[in-house]
Amino acid sequence: MASSGSWSSALRFACRLCVILALVLDTKISVVADDDSNVPGVNSAGVGGGVSELCDNELSSFMLPPFGNLSDIVCRPIWNTFVLRYSQTEDHVMNIILSAVYTTGWVGLGFSKDGMMVGSSAMVGWVNRKGQARIKQYYLQGSKVSEVIPDKGELPLTGIPASLVLHGPRIYLAFQLKFPTHLARQPIILAIGSGYPKHHHLTKHNDKTTILFDFSAGSASKAPTNFGQMKKNHGILAIFGWGLIIPVGAIVPRYFKHKDPLWYYLHALIQFVGFVIGLAAVVLGQQLYTKIGAHFPTHRAIGIFVLVLSILQILAFFLRPNKDAKIRKYWNWYHHWLGRFAVFFAAVNIILGIKIGAAGNDWKIGYGFLLGVILLSVIVLEALARMRRTEKDTLPSNFQMNPVQ
Repeated sequence: MASSGSWSSALRFACRLCVILALVLDTKISVVADDDSNVPGVNSAGVGGGVSELCDNELSSFMLPPFGNLSDIVCRPIWNTFVLRYSQTEDHVMNIILSAVYTTGWVGLGFSKDGMMVGSSAMVGWVNRKGQARIKQYYLQGSKVSEVIPDKGELPLTGIPASLVLHGPRIYLAFQLKFPTHLARQPIILAIGSGYPKHHHLTKHNDKTTILFDFSAGSASKAPTNFGQMKKNHGILAIFGWGLIIPVGAIVPRYFKHKDPLWYYLHALIQFVGFVIGLAAVVLGQQLYTKIGAHFPTHRAIGIFVLVLSILQILAFFLRPNKDAKIRKYWNWYHHWLGRFAVFFAAVNIILGIKIGAAGNDWKIGYGFLLGVILLSVIVLEALARMRRTEKDTLPSNFQMNPVQ
């Protein structure tokens, strides 16, 4: 066994490495997410004039109440010809009026939880071939046209009917929402399609973008272009660290203790590597939470819980008593059960993450296969271990493995 001093030095170095890794990841992602300067179409007037020209239209002349006579309304050009007007009351009622240059097809504004199209809800408006105005809420269940479902969604619409008006060259979509809390930074999806909806089913969009709009400050910034890759990296690191390496590290001491002291060093090394990769997944998850408002309380809470359990396991390394100590059995219970809880809840959280991230069947099949291989390996190793114990118990007490000739 290595001395306690050498192990303490090694672990202190490992902890410093974890902190450095977290800071590096935080800095790198923050630079990508915050680089909003000189982004075309964001916080600019777009096509068709300056801010004053686009925002000076008197809405009361053509918009129905309450949208035509709103007070303290904020007006911001946000993308191309899109202009967003809104007002937010003290009781968290939000009046939204979106306008854009319109010829044919449809115009939409979606609210996203994480900046992704899938899983978001949108208000979409158009004027059909007969000149009839239409505005509906849609739930974007998937990326296919057939998965954009009309008259569904999670937007908290009030009893005030949504309104659509075609005035001059612009179309105006107006609707009212009531949120449980004050709305601040929110990922917004903007899209336009040139084809008319068929039986209220949207045609594929011609252009779209995602912006991060601050309803408190009235400012827009381009959403991180790599938020999709951030989500993938978060999932890959979580599966690789918490879902593969940590379980393998937990298998080693249970089934390979006869390889003493090799099992101990393998267990410590594998768990350390798994913890570092898992920590990187947590850092990315925190960045998704702060940068694009990826607010999933259950997933986040379980992730923090697993991280705390892992940190407690690191503390157990420092507090490990000698084999002949009276408290050794209590330490074993502490170490074994906290480890099992961490592995179990990590697997639950990975499954939950795949679901809320709408990752698709490839991720489900991939992690299902990985989980199946791990469980099958445990079953086989457990059976072999029981067979070895049974053979050992059936040997006569006077049996000698290497009798003296």
